[in-house]
Amino acid sequence: MIALSLAEIAAVVGGQTHDIPDPSVRVTGPVVRDSREVVPGSLFAAFVGERVDGHDYARAVTEAGAVAVLASRPVGVPAIVVEDVQTALGALARHVVRRLGATLVALTGSAGKTSTKDLIAQVLQRKAPTVFTPGSLNNEIGLPLTALSATEETRFLVLEMGARGIGHIRYLTGLTPPRIGLVLNVGTAHIGEFGGREQIAQAKGELVEALPAAEEGGTAILNADDPLVRAMASRTKAKVVLFGESAEADVRAENVRLTDSGQPSFRLHTPSGASDLTMRLYGEHHVSNALAAAAVAHELGMSAEEIATALSEAGSLSRWRMEVTERPDGVTIVNDAYNANPESMRAALRALAAMGRGRRTWAVLGKMAELGDEALAEHDAVGRLAVRLNVSKLVAVGGIEASWLQLGAYNEGSWGEESVHVSDAQAAIDLLRSELRPGDVVLVKASRSVGLESVAQALVESGAEGEVAAR
Repeated sequence: MIALSLAEIAAVVGGQTHDIPDPSVRVTGPVVRDSREVVPGSLFAAFVGERVDGHDYARAVTEAGAVAVLASRPVGVPAIVVEDVQTALGALARHVVRRLGATLVALTGSAGKTSTKDLIAQVLQRKAPTVFTPGSLNNEIGLPLTALSATEETRFLVLEMGARGIGHIRYLTGLTPPRIGLVLNVGTAHIGEFGGREQIAQAKGELVEALPAAEEGGTAILNADDPLVRAMASRTKAKVVLFGESAEADVRAENVRLTDSGQPSFRLHTPSGASDLTMRLYGEHHVSNALAAAAVAHELGMSAEEIATALSEAGSLSRWRMEVTERPDGVTIVNDAYNANPESMRAALRALAAMGRGRRTWAVLGKMAELGDEALAEHDAVGRLAVRLNVSKLVAVGGIEASWLQLGAYNEGSWGEESVHVSDAQAAIDLLRSELRPGDVVLVKASRSVGLESVAQALVESGAEGEVAAR
């Protein structure tokens, strides 16, 4: 964070200082909510959770070097006491962003937010110091914490914004007003909470509504291939830039193909030139993500050649997202278990099919959460797609939703040989350990709540320990 005195912070957040001998002492380190992340100079934000009360760690964090605690009650150590810690955190983030003068890029979408954010960050870091959302901390707490990690040297601030309802993104843009706003897509993630894709589009479009007008430097970057996103052009006064494979896109891809290992290769076209590239990431869905990142970078002054070079060297920064491990015995594990929705599930299956050409492929899948009335149809459709893509074996893991995956595969033409339903992650591990052969490719994917990353991790460890014999 930019250095601020405790007196300045108290004034910004409307708090009262308690047990602070010298209010001129400055916070020079990060603002954190996890006591394990405290370093000398930190400000510790004490949140009250379902199981843990951050106030209980007040003395420990100050002993570890925290300058003070942002708290909702006195804690017996230096503290700024406020009525609501979350509100205070947001106010502090808003103040710091205004002071910074950095260009703020915000992005949202139903799928691909974190992967695209990671690409944008890796490209912009080639140009100037960049701070970006770690992982997918894109809510009303994670977003201000990211903004507060910026320093005086930061020139670009890339923030992922999530939403579970109307008004959420409007609130986040109020904390950290963006100059560039990117909307990736409108899919069916969280459709059970929103009620329909039109409501999702309404929520995602709050980002472009928050942008400055074109003459003030505002730019809305929209997916030309998604009609609901493209229609958001009418909801903003900002300059509109389109990306996609459409011929009308300002930033577009041509000659898209996948390498033998499933990595996308294409010719990138921008208004200032064109350049060829091949990505390190896996799956054709990353073409759209790369084009979105390229559009942002172009608006910030990078050439097509610079962007293509950066994209060709960019990797995955966030765990369990198409994380590929090649075992010594030739088995390839694709850990995409961080989360799942119908769009990302289809993209992962297509990536599996591309990676597994000439090899035996396994799709270890679990439920997609928060689909509401669409849950049965969407799980059925994913099971059917696995069969259409000639996935060698579908392993559906878990309860009723998993049974719908297996039923979809069965009804599409998998009569018991190519699909199986198992009760839990351990059953999937046991099955795979007994049946995997050298050269197989295994995709593991489900919503975060299922915890299927344990399957991928167990399979990686099995390979390291040499537990799977060649057959």
